[in-house]
Amino acid sequence: MPQPRRISSGYGYGRNRIGSSAIPPYILLLFLFILAPSLFLLGRNGVNARIHPDEKPTNDNRKTVDWREKLAIKHLKSSLTKEVVESIRDSEPWSLDNFRKHLPVSWKIDGVDDAQQNSSTDANAKNAHDKLDNPKDSDVPRLPKDDSDESQDVDTRLKFARRKLREIRREKRATELLRQDDEALVKLENAAIERSKAVDSAVLGKYSIWRKENENENSDTTVRLMRDQMIMARVYLALAKSSNKNSIYQELQTRLKESQRTLGEATMDADLHHSAPEKIKAMGQVLSKAKEELYDCKAITQRLRAMLQSADEQVRSLKKQSTFLSQLAAKTIPNGIHCLSMRLTIDYYLLPIEKRQFPKSENLENPELYHYALFSDNVLAASVVVNSTIMNAKEPEKHVFHLVTDKLNFGAMNMWFLLNPPGEATIHVENVDDFKWLNSSNCPVLRQLESAAMKEYYFKSDPKTTLSAGSSNLKYRNPKYLSMLNHLRFYLPQVYPKLDKILFLDDDIVVQKDLTGLWEVDLNGNVNGAVETCGESFHRFDKYLNFSNPHIARNFDPNACGWAYGMNIFDLKEWKKKDITGIYHKWQNMNEDRVLWKLGTLPPGLLTFYKLTHPLDKSWHVLGLGYNPSIDRSDIDNAAVIHYNGNMKPWLELAMTKYRPYWTKYIKYDHPYIRACNLSE
Repeated sequence: MPQPRRISSGYGYGRNRIGSSAIPPYILLLFLFILAPSLFLLGRNGVNARIHPDEKPTNDNRKTVDWREKLAIKHLKSSLTKEVVESIRDSEPWSLDNFRKHLPVSWKIDGVDDAQQNSSTDANAKNAHDKLDNPKDSDVPRLPKDDSDESQDVDTRLKFARRKLREIRREKRATELLRQDDEALVKLENAAIERSKAVDSAVLGKYSIWRKENENENSDTTVRLMRDQMIMARVYLALAKSSNKNSIYQELQTRLKESQRTLGEATMDADLHHSAPEKIKAMGQVLSKAKEELYDCKAITQRLRAMLQSADEQVRSLKKQSTFLSQLAAKTIPNGIHCLSMRLTIDYYLLPIEKRQFPKSENLENPELYHYALFSDNVLAASVVVNSTIMNAKEPEKHVFHLVTDKLNFGAMNMWFLLNPPGEATIHVENVDDFKWLNSSNCPVLRQLESAAMKEYYFKSDPKTTLSAGSSNLKYRNPKYLSMLNHLRFYLPQVYPKLDKILFLDDDIVVQKDLTGLWEVDLNGNVNGAVETCGESFHRFDKYLNFSNPHIARNFDPNACGWAYGMNIFDLKEWKKKDITGIYHKWQNMNEDRVLWKLGTLPPGLLTFYKLTHPLDKSWHVLGLGYNPSIDRSDIDNAAVIHYNGNMKPWLELAMTKYRPYWTKYIKYDHPYIRACNLSE
């Protein structure tokens, strides 16, 4: 019979095998999802609990933190800037508040206005500066350190903190400098704009680099080189002659003559002959040879010094001669004007007596009209004064001209204005020699001219006096100082006893505007109305008068302002009340030996009308066209009267060409008498 199976023992054995060899699946799932996370969290909390925030981490813990930080930063570098990564690496443990405190300036937080963010930034900067000035251990970021080197680690943390604060301060300073630069740039631009508004564009044209004379700033380089070579050639010529170097002497002399012929009168490179470069090269070779044979520094220096002194003496002599000739030219009358005067004189005396009279003689003593006094011996100059006045007058029929000339030009002056009457104006010509009351007993000037000392001064010639030596006194020997026409201005009430006011004009002026406004000027009780000529330190009384004389020093101020003759409005009523002519006689008698002033009429005029002159506006009378080449064009154009005072009179060849057209436009050069005497513009 079969034996029964032992199920219990077999079953028990088999179950034990199964239980010992495999773990049920649900147990594994329970461990993975529940127990493993719990154990992980418990382990992490235990580690964190063991590391207190205030405690310094050990080396093992720091190593754990370091590799985690490095891993996180490595992944963040691709999306964050270098500045943010550095702040993450160096800052305290992260939090939102801490990140906001250390937020970069260029970042902006949504929901926070600019003012709030800026105030926060400024506060952080201020705290940073305070920390730099007074650093504390709590303010210094904690850095890893070894227990064996604690003092060195503290120094490192302090240096790190200072470096961070210095960077903050540099950024703030850079921002401030940029702002200051912007403000300064704006100020400079505004100032430049204001200056540009004040620039006269018309003046800029005078200095344009496109002007012909400025095309080449070194346009005379070759000319100056040739002159320098010629100077050195003369030096070596003298040395060669003294050293008996005949060959080099002959060669230098030949080259010097060639250079002189080539240079000629050229002043610019363009004026030189085309062979100039060859001559310069040949001269250079000879000078080089002479230098090798004759060079002696001391001898050359002495020779150049002697040449310089000789040239200086020649320049001074030429200046004196030039002054003499200019004074001589100013005294002379051009041939054309002399011809005109002679032709007119001849034709005048051929006229019948009844045709020699001017019309409207009843206006000569009418005080309600505008009266002019003109004393001249120059027919052409007097015609310009009358023509320019009438052409610019608003009511020419109310103008009366009183001309006085000398016996020589009396016929010519009458004939010219009989042939060329001044339109509707009245004109009358008189001869100064017909004023019988004007004699040596009544006139100190005439009496002084008759004295032996004055005759010797004016007429006695010194045979030892050279041309250049006599130029200093020639100015005061001008014939106009001997003519009573020049001194007649001090006798206006005697010449025109029935007039109340009169305008005195010189014959070297041109009228450009209506002058009737001068009769309306209130002279405030003064006698003379004139334009003052004084500047800061010139044209004052001490220039004209001898203040070393006690009579002058006691009665006058050396800094008193001078004024000009040439256009003067005189109140003849006040003249008579104050006895101006008597004052003039007093000072003229005291100056018989010329100790108070030199000859002329302006110095006695300054004395006579001292504190009796009313200053007129400068636009009435512009002076200097006879000596000053730099008068402003606008001043000339706006002037009522322009005055060619000086030696360069407009009718002379030495007149300044740029001023001459103002005068010549009032002359009719197609007039038969002018054409016959070859007078031209």
